[in-house]
Amino acid sequence: MGTYNHYVIVKFKDGVEVEELIQELEKMISGIEHVKSFEWGKDIEGHEMLRQGYTHAFLMTFNEKEALNAFQVHPNHVEFSKIFSPALEKIVVMDFPAITVKAPA
Repeated sequence: MGTYNHYVIVKFKDGVEVEELIQELEKMISGIEHVKSFEWGKDIEGHEMLRQGYTHAFLMTFNEKEALNAFQVHPNHVEFSKIFSPALEKIVVMDFPAITVKAPA
């Protein structure tokens, strides 16, 4: 089986220092060996009707589902969640095995 993905889409509450929070997120993820890769971005071209207020997307890749499970209970993740979750107005989380249709070049 291929990789396992943890996909998070959020809208931050007004007044949240988003850049600072994302720096802390990057630092937290860099210290957890279970995470194979991490990417994030801010929507810049989506139509409001389609994005429904969500502004940022985060994608973590793991070698297997067990690595994601280990990440979710890792003490650094649990502690960071106490800061991250209250900063959110809305969130969508999806965890799924990746199905590669076209591999990266």
